Amino acid sequence: MAARNTPHHIDVLIIGAGAAGLFCGAEAGRRGRNCLVIDHAAKPAEKVRISGGGRCNFTNIYTDASKFISDNPHFAKSALARYTPDDFLDLLRKHDVTWHEKTLGQLFCDSRSQTIIQMLLDELAAGGGRLQLGVSVSEIAQAGDKYRIETSEGAYLAESLVIATGGLSIPKMGATGFAYDVAQQFGHEIIEPRPALVPFVFSGADKEDFASLSGVACFVRAMAGPAVFDEAMLFTHRGLSGPAILQVSSYWTEGEHVTLNLFAGDAGDDLLKADKAAHPKRTVGASLEARLPKRLVALLGQRGMAPVDKKLADMSHEALERAGAAMSQWRLKPSGTEGWRTAEVTAGGVATHGLSSKTLESRHAPGLYFIGECVDVTGWLGGYNFQWAWASAAAAGAVV
Repeated sequence: MAARNTPHHIDVLIIGAGAAGLFCGAEAGRRGRNCLVIDHAAKPAEKVRISGGGRCNFTNIYTDASKFISDNPHFAKSALARYTPDDFLDLLRKHDVTWHEKTLGQLFCDSRSQTIIQMLLDELAAGGGRLQLGVSVSEIAQAGDKYRIETSEGAYLAESLVIATGGLSIPKMGATGFAYDVAQQFGHEIIEPRPALVPFVFSGADKEDFASLSGVACFVRAMAGPAVFDEAMLFTHRGLSGPAILQVSSYWTEGEHVTLNLFAGDAGDDLLKADKAAHPKRTVGASLEARLPKRLVALLGQRGMAPVDKKLADMSHEALERAGAAMSQWRLKPSGTEGWRTAEVTAGGVATHGLSSKTLESRHAPGLYFIGECVDVTGWLGGYNFQWAWASAAAAGAVV
């Protein structure tokens, strides 16, 4: 270990060996910069490894700034425009990595996510960058026009310092508030971090009812605040999950309701009226079971939301409208979310007004950069957050 008063001189030090950190190191190394990536973890890019069920949903072909949440919705435009999903696909082709598209523009590896991790490591090494794991940082300070970083492996004096340590999601994988502490040290505002892309939990009768349907899934329209998503929903032992729920969770604030349309974009009363005209002897329950899981239909009956045992012929248009509205505008109040333990990403973070949208450099401390999840830019479910990691890393990597 080097003595404290004899730091290693380096062009670029990147703290955080996740998707953004490794990619930034590769980009900087490509420009001939002497670059070191460090991380306190024992393995690199663990969130890449577990993503997409182990196949890494590495980007989305429909990426644009409208798919991201931020106090400044325009901030991400510059980086996203300059490093696109097509650019990342070109990198995959270079490494002979094959992929496939699932729903809604989501791209996944044909092989395991380790393929993406190895590609990032190979790119870092190709640029001459180095990686050191199991390294903790004890102090960061400005030293003239450079940064002095005290670590468990000695001190470093870097021209550029990049913070890529992510947010607070999935703490069991080592997530900490390190990036926010550094940001505040250098005068940055922090938009309060909150769990995003996370399941809802409920209490009381809602929790009991949803637990009884655990494992049941259906396609819904979920709404919270300004957000509207038509995707699958899953009942769990604690509440609600599935893509539709994870998506609206990023827009939900505590105490608010979530509204579900069990017929997705359709009006329930119109469907029931059409079924009445075509199949008057059919029961309401049988009509609903053509579109919804049987166990869910039974619960709707128990809750008085639909007279499942009545024949459609015996239902007035007004009664069908009431039932349809109850199922098309089902308002529920979560007691909370599952929190950081299962949140896929962090909303909030380092406020964008303190950063350059072109380079991600601090406006308060020249040579200091924040990239990836620690910044107040949060993508939808489906590969968008990885694309932000690549794009923000490329923006910083081009100038550090």
